[in-house]
Amino acid sequence: MTSPDLDPDLLKAFLAVAEHRSFTRAAAILNRTQSAVSVQIRRLEERLDVRLFHRTRSGVALSAAGQELLGYARRLLDLSAETVDALRARKREAVVRLGVMDDYGTIVVPPLLAQFAKSRPEIRVEIETGLTATMPARLGEAYDLVIAMHPAGHGDGELLRREQAVWAAAASYSAGAPHDMLPLALYPPGCLFRQWAADALDAAGRPWRLAFVSRSLAAVEAIAAQGLAITVVKAGTLPPRLRVLSERDGLPPLPAADIRLHRAHNLSRPAALLADHLQRAISESGAI
Repeated sequence: MTSPDLDPDLLKAFLAVAEHRSFTRAAAILNRTQSAVSVQIRRLEERLDVRLFHRTRSGVALSAAGQELLGYARRLLDLSAETVDALRARKREAVVRLGVMDDYGTIVVPPLLAQFAKSRPEIRVEIETGLTATMPARLGEAYDLVIAMHPAGHGDGELLRREQAVWAAAASYSAGAPHDMLPLALYPPGCLFRQWAADALDAAGRPWRLAFVSRSLAAVEAIAAQGLAITVVKAGTLPPRLRVLSERDGLPPLPAADIRLHRAHNLSRPAALLADHLQRAISESGAI
């Protein structure tokens, strides 16, 4: 035998009668007729197989079973309201997925996200950092927005700024003679800086070797800062522990890169708001 369902509407009618000790006043509160409220109470009594009220000269009074139901009814309706509020709040919370290069994700973007969060606390941003070569192709699937690096003058998306690629090493590092083997700390295949470094050194006839490879900006910077290798960074995000090496150090010049913002099709309003904020903030600040 299954337990009877407790319809929230029946419980609301029960509470209204119990609290006002009157079917007439309860009907007025619920914006229903007195007969409709009476029918609801009768249905609830039938489902529970108990008598919930006794009629008195001044109105109605709760029976022993009604007194027991009173606390349960309040708790059930409170829990129902709490559930609805929680789910509505979850629906109001918007999530925007952002893909960005490691250096921008650790240096440039975080303070901009902090500014955005102050004005739009209901929008939650999930950020993924790494090589951005393949991220734009996954817009809509894995990302709503991508800030990616492209060769200067190339690439889709909105141009945010142009960054100059530079050689960087520890302050005490010496590049040595032109025939000396250069140890490089770079990123995995697919990174523009890795390709540009190899092409520039090969074109200049400068011997080199990969001394360290990592997807982590912090790890590459740490190796370079210890004087174990040189690396390639954006001039605007040059780590403070490193210095720029130039042609005076016997190193060939490197190309410039465009930083572009890519938006998924059919972008949600929260994602569009974040995109506009990032586009405005990064573009107006120029090369950093």
